This record gives sequence, C-alpha cells and structure tokens, in this order.
Amino acid sequence: MVNRRKFIRTASLGSLAGLLAKDVLAAEASVSNGPVVISTWDAGLAANRGAWEVLGNGGTALDAVEKGVMVTESSINCCVGLGGNPDRDGFVTLDACIMDHQFNCGSVAFLERIKHPVSVARRVMEKTPHVMLVGSGAQQFAVAEGFPLESGALSPDAQKAYTEWLKKAEYKPVINVENKAHGPFAPAIMPTGEFNHDTIGMVALDAKGNLSGSCTTSGMGFKMRGRLGDSPIIGAGLYVDNEVGACTATGQGEDVIRVAGSSAVVEMMRQGLTPEQACKKIIERIVRIKKEKVKDIQVAFIALDKKGRAGSYAIHPGFSYAIRTTKGERLINAPSHFKKTS
Repeated sequence: MVNRRKFIRTASLGSLAGLLAKDVLAAEASVSNGPVVISTWDAGLAANRGAWEVLGNGGTALDAVEKGVMVTESSINCCVGLGGNPDRDGFVTLDACIMDHQFNCGSVAFLERIKHPVSVARRVMEKTPHVMLVGSGAQQFAVAEGFPLESGALSPDAQKAYTEWLKKAEYKPVINVENKAHGPFAPAIMPTGEFNHDTIGMVALDAKGNLSGSCTTSGMGFKMRGRLGDSPIIGAGLYVDNEVGACTATGQGEDVIRVAGSSAVVEMMRQGLTPEQACKKIIERIVRIKKEKVKDIQVAFIALDKKGRAGSYAIHPGFSYAIRTTKGERLINAPSHFKKTS
C-alpha cells in the first residue's frame, strides 16, 4: 500500500552521493561532539544546509531553525510557503511556529500573503506579549513589522492542481506522497492535487548545548477554509525543553493534536527514553486511539535529546528525515509501526 522512495538518485544528488545511502546511520545517532540539526522529509536536506550556515559558524540554534526552514518557505512545493496548494476556496494560508531554549515561543496561523511565516512567528515571540496571532491580525502585525505583502495569486502549479481538484472537490490524502513530491525529479505540485499535506519541521542543538525548533506549512491542500493543523500549535507540532530535548511532528495534524504529540514525546524522553523510543510510544498511542482508521493516516515524529541523539518513528514505512552534523548530511529511514508489505 505504501511506496518507499529510492534515496539515491545519482543524476541529481551529485556531491551528496558519497554521503547518502539507502539506510544510513542507525535510527539513534550519537552526535554529541558537535552541533546537529534534523528536519522532516527529503526537503530537510536543503533546509539543514541553510541551518548549518548558522550552526557551523558557532551561531545559535534559534537562528539556525529560522534560517533553515526559510529555505523551504522560499521554494515552490505543495506543502510549504506561498507556492503551496490553496484551501478549498482558492486561498493559500500559512501556519508556523518557533521555540527557543528558554520556553519563549511564537506562532502565526491562517496567515495570507506573507512569504516567511516562521520569521513573523519569531517576531511575535520577541516583540509581543502573546504566543499566537492569527488571520488578519497576524497579517497586520507582519506588515507593521516590515514584511512585504505578496501577491495573493496562486502559483501556476498550484492553480493547475486546484483546477483539477475542483472537478471532484474531495479531500483524499495519499500516505507518504511527500516522498515523491520532494524527490529531486519531482514536479512542485502534481496536477491531480494529490500532494496535499505536510510540513517542514526542524530541531537543532548548537555548540553551546542549547536547543530550538521551528515548524512551517501551508497545511492541508483544499482544506476547509479556516482549518488549522498541529504545525502552529506549541506542544503539538513542536516542543522544546532545553533540559531534555526537542521534537517536531509531521503528517495528519488532527491526530498529532489529539495526543499533544511533540510535548508528549519530550515527556517520554524526560522519563529516560531515547528519542526513538519516545517517538514510538506516542505513535503507539495514536494507533490505539485510531484503531482500524490508522491505516488511512500517516504521522511521524522526529526528536533530538540534550545529548545530541536523534531518533524518529512513524505509523507507516516510507518516512525519512534529514540530519546534518560535523560529519556530513544524511537521510535516515525512520522505523515504523507497520512494516513494509511489498
């Protein structure tokens, strides 16, 4: 039922060929000798490089996780940024959050026509007494802070996908379709509109031993207008506790919210579990809640603990995450609750 992507495509990966492998690293990666950044999906490779421009020069994890996901926000893809698929009324709405090592956090949701929602979320954190701003208020704040108001027009790919979707007007996500959407030869958005959900989530540990995280998305393509998932919600899509670790989520946001996913993973690490074990515990909790319906959804967590160990776990096989350390960059196949059947 689930197709796993091929992690090496020699024509496009070039200089990465020596660093990437089909099953690289153990799921628990010890990287305590230097900074580390991890992020979701294939898109995380480019995002991690952006973050490493900060981390590799001794910068803070907070600056790194902002700069890293801005790379994805600037790209044209189905799931992140203004080039993403619209809601069912034809408007692209963006959600993002950011959190530092001192429990400071900021979030924006249902934000339109602003290129970098993660940066607006950081301004909310640093310049207001609030954690979250939404809708027109978030946009008003962004403009007041000097963020330009972009065109509200859909990108050509998004317009094509939306036009195709309108023929049936139904929401039907495909598990792990992001593997195809983010691949080196993939189009930005398929005309069928099937690439219609996900995020870029990132957590990092800097040279001073401090953690931070970020998460940004255009949400479910063709969602009901006003729908929010887990990505802008501190404790669901992202959580950071500098004494313990950090976690971010990807997949169907409603089911991450049900279990306060990222904060729950961090609490499992607080109790002594490794990042992978902690992610597995919360995935198993979602499986118990969803019962037979779990076959139709994907959720995955990635986590980083204070020791610099990374781990992940997913409901279905096929999820991968990107890691960058002083030793190089890699993609890792996350273990999953269900096993590959073909």
